[in-house]
Amino acid sequence: MAAWVYIVTNRKNGTLYIGVTSNLAQRSHQHRTGAFEGFTHRYRLHRLVYVELHATMPLAIEREKRLKTWNRAWKVRLINKENPGCDDLYDRIQM
Repeated sequence: MAAWVYIVTNRKNGTLYIGVTSNLAQRSHQHRTGAFEGFTHRYRLHRLVYVELHATMPLAIEREKRLKTWNRAWKVRLINKENPGCDDLYDRIQM
């Protein structure tokens, strides 16, 4: 089963959260609506700014763990390389 690694933020150069999911549209919607209490709800992280598709969940989890060890500057560069305007990608996801 394919899985996504994603990054959400509250604004350009804002707080970052890296996650993994098998249903990107549903998970993005949950972030946008604050469906769950926790870090992303507390910091209002609802802008989807980066996504990566992986063939399997274990591969996606491995990548998520690796990205979480990166320093902030590397993460920001990764986002800016793929999404220079830090646009919210939520509307581009098929629901």
